[in-house]
Amino acid sequence: MELFENTRLKIGNSIFSKNILKAKRKVSYGGIHLIKKIGIVWDASKTGEFASLSKFHQKMQERNIDVKILGYYPGKELPDQLTAIRFLSCIKRKELNLFYIPVSTEADVFLRTKFDILIDINFDKVFPLQYITKLSTSSFKVGLFNSETDSSTFDLMMEIKKPVQVENYLTQVIHYLEKINSGSTVTVVNQ
Repeated sequence: MELFENTRLKIGNSIFSKNILKAKRKVSYGGIHLIKKIGIVWDASKTGEFASLSKFHQKMQERNIDVKILGYYPGKELPDQLTAIRFLSCIKRKELNLFYIPVSTEADVFLRTKFDILIDINFDKVFPLQYITKLSTSSFKVGLFNSETDSSTFDLMMEIKKPVQVENYLTQVIHYLEKINSGSTVTVVNQ
């Protein structure tokens, strides 16, 4: 069974690589004061982190910044605490194709949305979320530094002591986004 899953994942990675070659994105960051939309990609199997995400959402709402979270939950049914929340959508395992690529409406909408900032909270490198993060057309992508993975996905990488606490990670992300608030727009054509 695992051999079949590994083969499907390898094929999924091959499709993924081809899609990345086609993807074009303009990297741009002009300062935190210009941010209107933040997208977050989150491993929703870690339901204990949701309180920190909800708190972050509230802080950003106070700054008039819209936050949308796309999570991946490997189970069949979402836990009650993750349902009926307007700023959270979750992909379930049944919403992946044979090669673990997300095929849900939520994933499509998220991929088409051009966020000012995309924050990756996929610390365990779950494939469907990596797919979303890499193919997102977001203007500026933030993720956790990992010397073992491809760093070309992110425009800003955070190096934080493990185990990473989501609340601390999000606080650090905003802190550094405020630090690079130069007032002038940085634009680079990437990928």
